[in-house]
Amino acid sequence: MPTSRPHRVAVLVLDGAKPLDVGIPAQVFTTRASMPYEVRVCGAARGRVAGGDGLAYEVAHGLEALAWADIVFVPGYRQPDRDDPPPAVVAALLNAHERGTRLAAISTGAFALAATGLLDGRRATTHWHYTRALAARHPRILVDENVLFVDEGGVLTSAGAASGIDLCLHILRGDLGVAASNHAARRLVAAPYRSGGQAQYVPRSVPEPLGERFAATREWALYRLGEPLTLDALAAQAGVSARTFSRRFVEETGYTPMQWVMRARVDLARELLERSERSVEQIAGDTGLGTGANLRLHFHRILGTSPSEYRRTFTDGG
Repeated sequence: MPTSRPHRVAVLVLDGAKPLDVGIPAQVFTTRASMPYEVRVCGAARGRVAGGDGLAYEVAHGLEALAWADIVFVPGYRQPDRDDPPPAVVAALLNAHERGTRLAAISTGAFALAATGLLDGRRATTHWHYTRALAARHPRILVDENVLFVDEGGVLTSAGAASGIDLCLHILRGDLGVAASNHAARRLVAAPYRSGGQAQYVPRSVPEPLGERFAATREWALYRLGEPLTLDALAAQAGVSARTFSRRFVEETGYTPMQWVMRARVDLARELLERSERSVEQIAGDTGLGTGANLRLHFHRILGTSPSEYRRTFTDGG
């Protein structure tokens, strides 16, 4: 993305737009010193747009904002399975995509992207209540109903509204690095990282107190990433058997306990690479990965790049 100016974000408000879905990208990417973004809320035309849940929107920009943007968010809207968006909206989305603009849908905004044909042959998701409708209306899309978000490069989709936060933080990590993403998560009082592959909702049979206990265990582990962390140690801290801990942990996070620990260690390594001058060997020790070779191995497996290349990307401005 360009580094000489703020990254440009357009939030496309369609008829029946859900207020929380509209607000998420507008707030996550709000312009401030720590967030080099400029946000424009737009519609099919300037003026008043009827929203869902008794709200309406007064937008200052029309579809010309899509030609201006580096990334376009399409918030969810009511009754998405009835009619496609206006042809002008579909054309504007296609033109933006052809210019290299990323398109990201929150919840039922996936139906608008589906109308462009850009999701054909790709994985995508939407709110669990509409996954079957999306698959029926657009059978060429590989609809995955059991994930929080899907990143297909130029087109991204997410599940219900809260998953839009996960998608936005995922985009932030790619644009600005894990430190900026974690900072935004703290500002939003949101989980800094949830797997895109995590199930959209946890089975009701999982008791809430146990979920709270596991959250405390994850926080406990985050402060001890430089120490040996085993499945038995995590389960003991949570006060349950290793078998129960493993099963419930996957339901909550989308990862096995040790997969989660490894990703937490790599995320900590990313932040140290961004914010310190410590060597790869030193960072490997700080994060519990042992050796520089081990850090490089897992870094490349998870992120597809090397620590040195990652550091160069985020210290040279992207």
